[in-house]
Amino acid sequence: MEEVKSPRGRAASKFRQALAKAAPEEKTVSEETTQAPDLRPPLRSAMREDDPRERARKRAAEIRGNVGSLDEGVDDFYVDPGEIPDGWTYEWKRRTIANMEDPAYEVSLARMGWEPVPASRHPNMMPTTGAHQTIERKGMILMERPLELSEEARTIELRRARQQVNNKKSQLGQAPDGQFGRDHAQVKPKISNSYEPLPVPKD
Repeated sequence: MEEVKSPRGRAASKFRQALAKAAPEEKTVSEETTQAPDLRPPLRSAMREDDPRERARKRAAEIRGNVGSLDEGVDDFYVDPGEIPDGWTYEWKRRTIANMEDPAYEVSLARMGWEPVPASRHPNMMPTTGAHQTIERKGMILMERPLELSEEARTIELRRARQQVNNKKSQLGQAPDGQFGRDHAQVKPKISNSYEPLPVPKD
């Protein structure tokens, strides 16, 4: 015998079917809500910086490497030889005099192969603030040129210095007009070359 449902019963049955269909959707929305991004801060160990004592020790060693012994004072023009690129030489050159530039001198430096050392190569030698392009100290600028050219220039300077010494020796052996020559053993000037260390005053 077929069961006859009243209008109220049929409405209740449809309502239960609608709830059954909506249940999976509610579960899906609930799962998406629980999968929100994790906004918790990272672990404390990951945020902790290095040991301050170890950081201080490293910084002190770095400063000593830059200035040497603190008892000797600070050399504003010290450059660590290990930071100079192979095949190049560094020298401090005049940048300004009484805050005035010398364009003619700058042109002569460029003609002899000198170029400013970029500050980006040695960021520890300039302040971290400001856009510094070159390395400057008290009116001087750090410049570079190939080591080959610097060695050639030193050879030329040494040859000129020796030539000046030889010229003076020749002048000492010459007699003024109207006098006998100075090639006699009794009147011949005696010139000797010696190299001795300079005396260091005691405190």
